[in-house]
Amino acid sequence: MSVAGKLGFRILTAPERLDKELLAQFRGLAASNVADALGRFGFMDPGIRSRTKLHLCGVALTVNARPADNLMVHKALQIAEVGDVIVVSTGGNTTNAVFGELMCRTAVGARLAGIVVDGAIRDVGGVAELGFPAFSRTVSPGACDKDGPGEINVPVSCGGVVVMPGDIIVGDEDGVAVVPRAHAAVVLEEVHALVAREANRIAEIRGGRLFKADIDATLRTKGVID
Repeated sequence: MSVAGKLGFRILTAPERLDKELLAQFRGLAASNVADALGRFGFMDPGIRSRTKLHLCGVALTVNARPADNLMVHKALQIAEVGDVIVVSTGGNTTNAVFGELMCRTAVGARLAGIVVDGAIRDVGGVAELGFPAFSRTVSPGACDKDGPGEINVPVSCGGVVVMPGDIIVGDEDGVAVVPRAHAAVVLEEVHALVAREANRIAEIRGGRLFKADIDATLRTKGVID
């Protein structure tokens, strides 16, 4: 792995790209199903919310930004590849927006898949009009510096989840799930199994079987009902 810069102020090379066909199969999946397939782990806390009500799916390019500074977010937009999701940690800052409409226009022009910020963004009306998936912890009109330091393509904490460069990010109005790249195929297989089970349950409900028998079975084993 090549590195430009020094510890705390550096740009690392991105990992090898995931197979495009594998990534494509995650598009349109519900974040809740992906989270279930991850063993009910791997999802960001509910403070990370969709601001444009658009589905998100892509490969993470991570940014560790100094609080109230977005220099490295700008650089991430420049080096990101088509379909990448910029995932930003702001060190706990929630009042200085690191992304707004002008940056969004750049992101749309670069054909990026979206952005997730554990911090603030702004101009959400303009971002929504541009049709860009954007998730953040807060919305704030405040601007920020462009001085650094910061790091790109390093592990970051976003929404209480460790995000590695190259992980798959899936988001919708329920929230954001993070699929470790090394386990993407296994998670996808489990999601497909979950979706099939849900389809069977929907068919049962439509057929008049409204309640699951295993609920009472579990309550009996716990001595709650006879």
